Amino acid sequence: MLIQENLSIQEKLAILTDAAKYDVSCTSSGVSRRGRQGSLGNAAQAGICHSFAADGRCISLLKILFTNQCIYDCRYCVNRCSNDVPRTSFTPDEVCTLTMEFYRRNYIEGLFLSSGILYSADHTMELLYETLYKLRVGNRFNGYIHVKTIPGASPELVERLGFLADRMSINLELPTADGLARLAPGKSREKILRPMRQVQQGISRSSRLLGYDRGYRKTYPTERAGFAGGAALIKPELADEGDSGRKAIGKGADEAGTLILPPSVYREKPFVPAGQSTQMIVGAAGESDFQMLAVTQALYENYGLKRVFYSAYIPVNDDPALPALTGGPPLLREHRLYQADWLLRFYGFRAEELLSQDKPNFNLLLDPKCDWALRHLEGFPVEVNQASYGELLRVPGIGVKSARRIAAARRLGPVAFEDLKKMGVVLKRARHFITCGGRMDQGTKLDEKYIARALMGDERRAAWEIEHQESFRQLSLFEDFPQ
Repeated sequence: MLIQENLSIQEKLAILTDAAKYDVSCTSSGVSRRGRQGSLGNAAQAGICHSFAADGRCISLLKILFTNQCIYDCRYCVNRCSNDVPRTSFTPDEVCTLTMEFYRRNYIEGLFLSSGILYSADHTMELLYETLYKLRVGNRFNGYIHVKTIPGASPELVERLGFLADRMSINLELPTADGLARLAPGKSREKILRPMRQVQQGISRSSRLLGYDRGYRKTYPTERAGFAGGAALIKPELADEGDSGRKAIGKGADEAGTLILPPSVYREKPFVPAGQSTQMIVGAAGESDFQMLAVTQALYENYGLKRVFYSAYIPVNDDPALPALTGGPPLLREHRLYQADWLLRFYGFRAEELLSQDKPNFNLLLDPKCDWALRHLEGFPVEVNQASYGELLRVPGIGVKSARRIAAARRLGPVAFEDLKKMGVVLKRARHFITCGGRMDQGTKLDEKYIARALMGDERRAAWEIEHQESFRQLSLFEDFPQ
């Protein structure tokens, strides 16, 4: 369908904000650039205010597509070229006007700019570069900007855009090459992973030349990182083939992106200071949770990503290649993947610990940490006064902060159960897996069925709330919670 050029900027905004709502990778943490004289806006962490819609989407940024026109025919996408929907496109000046005016009215704290592909990847990237250049230089906008990389764009455009944006991302979309070929035939693993590698290389180079380390020292993948997760990017059946999987991901997927600009440019200002992220669709291609989590782990280790986001598949197109969802979008499955992602990043877990080929999907009635603990009761109970920091982190109900508080408090004296709640420990969960002074909490026992029943009481309610997010109603004292 042809682009409608006679629309007002307000009409374009209505179309292109609606078209952008399915992209969830728009968090804005990681940048501490404060306001400066002569510039408008700041990107300080405290200045980026997060608001969330009822479905969990971040709405603190001006979140728009540059255009919803696209040359690709991804079966799951509302903006696929075969769909008969109104098409329009902003101009770089219109995006600058919207961003500045929304910021002046305190509606937003930054910009999240994605785009369909208009004519070609390079043409679209040139328009995005022009937009960001005018914002940064012409309008002296110093606020937060997250921009999407267009698959297949030239390395030079990717590199130049990286000096204007705070965060860049390119959506992996689907965890397996088979799913990508079936549902997004215009995209390929190489088109997605090559700019991802280039951004990682640029971040590493910028960090070294500017004299600080942002955690991107792993310029090239480690041997450890090439296990099943990387293999899942190639073929689902390679996920348990060991060396074959490592060879598969090493063939083409891990080639370094080309850095074009000279070192002097990297010494002037940081390159993508907030890092890069990606997004995967949950439930569109029949992949298992293990495949998704293994790919996530490989992306963190091989490409130094800040975040991997998950988006529950929402059926917006009638296509026989897409799954029929009788129970609605898999929001609870998305929630479990986010919980497991947190365990990978902050709790020292590995994907192969949480799931396996024999157990490829998460228990929807228990969070991944509780489920893991129930399957490994031989390692419990843990004595809180003697356990290491790593052992404490693996106890359900004990988080990073509470584990640190326990480690600090027991230097002054023994920690008792009544002390743990004050430290932020969720005793409803932790009490089944710990001892204080060699004793378990009163009324508990180390039995799998007993603990599962106790934990599922809370988890069933949480699961119902996630699956029925639209079922809001007035609270009543005369109604029981639905079972």
